[in-house]
Amino acid sequence: MTLVAIIGGFTAIFAATMGLAAYDIKRVLAYSTVSQLGFMVAAVGMGAYVAGMFHLVTHAFFKALLFLGSGSVILAVERGHHPLEGDGHGHEAHGHGKAHDDGHGHDTGDHHEVFDPQDMRNMGGLRKRIPWTFWTYMIGTLALAGIFPFAGFWSKDEILLDASHFEGTVLVYWLLVIAAIFTAFYMGRQVWMVFFGQPRHHGAEEAKESPWTVILPLVVLAGLSAVGGFMNWPFKEGLEPHAFGHWLDYTLAVSTGHEGHFPEFDFGVAIQSTVLAVVAIFGSWLIYGRKPLQSGQTDPLAKALGPIFKGMNAKWWVDELYQAVFLTPYEKLAKFLSQAVDWKFWHDWFHDKGIRDNFQRLANFLANPFDLGVIDKISYLLAQGAQGSAGWLSKLQTGFVRNYALAVFTGVVVILGYLVLVQ
Repeated sequence: MTLVAIIGGFTAIFAATMGLAAYDIKRVLAYSTVSQLGFMVAAVGMGAYVAGMFHLVTHAFFKALLFLGSGSVILAVERGHHPLEGDGHGHEAHGHGKAHDDGHGHDTGDHHEVFDPQDMRNMGGLRKRIPWTFWTYMIGTLALAGIFPFAGFWSKDEILLDASHFEGTVLVYWLLVIAAIFTAFYMGRQVWMVFFGQPRHHGAEEAKESPWTVILPLVVLAGLSAVGGFMNWPFKEGLEPHAFGHWLDYTLAVSTGHEGHFPEFDFGVAIQSTVLAVVAIFGSWLIYGRKPLQSGQTDPLAKALGPIFKGMNAKWWVDELYQAVFLTPYEKLAKFLSQAVDWKFWHDWFHDKGIRDNFQRLANFLANPFDLGVIDKISYLLAQGAQGSAGWLSKLQTGFVRNYALAVFTGVVVILGYLVLVQ
């Protein structure tokens, strides 16, 4: 179980480092999801099943909000880059294949332009263009960062509280604390790059708010992200204490043999994690908010960290390592099995040479020396014998009655003679 907890803690911090250097708005959230799964696995390894399940539920609220919010951002930027309809003022919208003017008579691009609406470097200043998406996204961000009183504060702090009491190793606690700091930083980085500063592309400058079919789910999820943490209220005063944990009691008793564990709320852990999250967000503001990123500007964090940032941006070459260790050997093995074993050995040698050729040799032997030389020869000799005997017997059949009478008379004489001589 300690090993499970350590793996969970390592996963939380390892995936969080990838989110620090990602530029794709959805990839940041994807790496964040893996990191938060690390929190949950660590909780299970520490025996804090209620805390792990609690964080799973609250994470469903604010991470669904953030993923749908990122989709709203992408939709808004894409509609700004390639509007589908007129702007409502009698002006024709830009379409695919038409150049965009920057207001100074210069074209900013045409249909040959390579544009990624998910790249945060193509965004900026969107809080004024898509306010509904911005405010709901901010709620999801604060919840994920663990800021009071949003849902992530209660569930993540409960895991940190269990980690601070974990007897296996203190390493798990510090891995999770650092991962929580990274979480707050990369979410702050994302917010500053996407919603603040000046638009770094005409797609962001002309972004349009998403329709209500998109906004309404964001509002609902924002509400759950804001108050969802109260389902496991840790205090005796006010709401029912540990309602979510008690709801899991029966399942935990059946599956683990004991009911849920409910540690007493620790203000020290809560204040420490909140302060660290606020400091991390402030640090992201110093780097990305105070001097917003300009179009074409190198990421300031890349300048500061150099090869470390490059490693984080490359996902620590996990894909390349996986390709080299697993996929390439598997592909070579599959190629060897398909060509050397299946085709050359099984098909060419065993099937063609072993079965087909030997079957043909046996068939030729049975057809020529055996069938023609033996079977047909015996049939031919039998036919010749039958033909010869038929020819000889045919001489007895003259067709004259006198000959038949003579033969009968001769037979009678012979029989009578035999009887006289024997008697």
